[in-house]
Amino acid sequence: MHPEVAEQQRRLPDRPGIYIFRDDAGKALYVGKAKSLRKRVASYRSRAGDLRLATMVAEATALEFVVTGSEAEALLLENNWIKSHKPRYNVLLRDDKTYPYVKLTLRDGYPRVAFTRRIYADGAEYYGPFLPGGLARRAIKLTQKLFGIRICTIEIDGSLPRPCLYYDMKRCLGPCVDGLTSPEAYAGAVEAARLFLNGRTVELGRRLKHDMHEAAEALEYERAAALRDLLAEIDSVTQRRSLSSLGGEDVDIYGVHLAGGNAAVTILVMRGGRVLDRRELFWERRPDLTAQRLLSELLPQVYDRTTFIPKEIHLPEAIDGDEALVEWLSERKGERVYLRLPARGPKAQRLRVARRNAELAHRRRFRADSGAERAAAALAGHLALAEPPARIEGIDISNLQGTEMVGSLVVWEGGRILKKDYRSFNLQNMAGQDDFAAIHQVVKRRYRRVLDEVGSMPDLILVDGGRGQLNAALEALAELGVEETPVAGLAKREEEIYLPATPEPLRLERDDPGLLLLQRIRDEAHRFAVDRHRRRRSKRALGSRLDDLPGIGSHRRKALLQRFGSLEGVRQATLGELQDAVGPLLGQRIHAALRAAGGAPETD
Repeated sequence: MHPEVAEQQRRLPDRPGIYIFRDDAGKALYVGKAKSLRKRVASYRSRAGDLRLATMVAEATALEFVVTGSEAEALLLENNWIKSHKPRYNVLLRDDKTYPYVKLTLRDGYPRVAFTRRIYADGAEYYGPFLPGGLARRAIKLTQKLFGIRICTIEIDGSLPRPCLYYDMKRCLGPCVDGLTSPEAYAGAVEAARLFLNGRTVELGRRLKHDMHEAAEALEYERAAALRDLLAEIDSVTQRRSLSSLGGEDVDIYGVHLAGGNAAVTILVMRGGRVLDRRELFWERRPDLTAQRLLSELLPQVYDRTTFIPKEIHLPEAIDGDEALVEWLSERKGERVYLRLPARGPKAQRLRVARRNAELAHRRRFRADSGAERAAAALAGHLALAEPPARIEGIDISNLQGTEMVGSLVVWEGGRILKKDYRSFNLQNMAGQDDFAAIHQVVKRRYRRVLDEVGSMPDLILVDGGRGQLNAALEALAELGVEETPVAGLAKREEEIYLPATPEPLRLERDDPGLLLLQRIRDEAHRFAVDRHRRRRSKRALGSRLDDLPGIGSHRRKALLQRFGSLEGVRQATLGELQDAVGPLLGQRIHAALRAAGGAPETD
């Protein structure tokens, strides 16, 4: 732990709040909440088993905190900071699916209702999500019918000569025409619509009854009759439970599946006693995650994005800070919310269905089939690894008699090849064909950058070659201080596996799934290295002959190739054509050099 972080930790109060670890650039690395800031942050000294958080603490150079009145307030503040700062070591919600919402544009002089799938910080109020999506459009029609809120996007200044058809259909109060309504009447309709869209129909009913009696006492019988009809319509809508399925059994059921360093979460959305939708969320390359930590950080983000919170939330495991989360959810909903851990009966069966859906979603997303899992498990047994490797990186070298040496790195993760993570290395300061030095350079360059930017090493590094290549990789890792990372070498011909701790190579059956997996990665690394080497050699062959000419750099070489099409075109160019392309003096030099090589015409 950085000395300044340790000093700041000693000054933390024994109070609830949030803490923020920052790097030397001031960027937030991790934001957490705590019932006691002092005790929670002190626990990071003993969390060496959590590699990701241990790496985060090692990177941190500053520690800040904000004290709150309660743990529930800390949870809300933590969620806001995670959304705004997006710390690298927190679990971040990236939902692929967007849901229908109803938007009320409160910043407009005369607010309107609209259908949307995006939520912005624009001062509007958003209601939803509506499941199924057709309920959102029905809510808009009801808001028009009951309260006369407009849906048009025109600028309202009262200057139009007549209203549109919605006014004649009694679906709009007509603020676009001066005199049809007043700002006060429209504002009252908007306030009633807000209560309706929030599901607060009991409160809305009380207000409408009060206004109806006041109108009757003031002998405004027409207005009282309109309020009576509106109240009857709202009662009818509420009894039919047609808006957002607010009645009946409203439950969100969570399933979690973790494998291969990847995570999948499925949420079964039950409204009115029926499962109406399923949400799927994914996280890649997070071997540090547990179901408990994932759910603890995920739930506040999920329910901060919606105005509808179910009565019950069913979870496969207990989570940290559940009391604070219940308090926060209950406050937002306006009534008690329950976190359940069903162990038997129909609720437990639904939880098993959610878990099974998460497992299937994980397979679809990460393509982790049973064959890949068997191969990884077999490999763990052969190489004495603590657990099956989730991520393997393969390294190979390609060259032609020591020239144009190129290193390649390919990645296998969770049962599939990740081409987006491939890397190639143009090797520097290489004297001749030295494969050992090339492996050393690639390994050191690759993992120095990994440690600087990511902080977590792969579960296994595979080098193409025998004992010499393996030792070169081990030496480079030792210089970086990461000797604990498993490394293996796979030699061609006999397909022997070289390991650091065994003097003799390991020989497996040719159909062993672990060996087949290593061969697949080794062959892919070789293919990628040869492809990069050929590209570099072709590029060099095209440019080198022009580069040998006096006064030619990359800019003039490109100009000549664009003008004459090829090296042969430059050879066939006359003196005048060359001087016209690059100038009199340089054209004369190039022409003379090509004449000496027998490649250019004598005169124009």
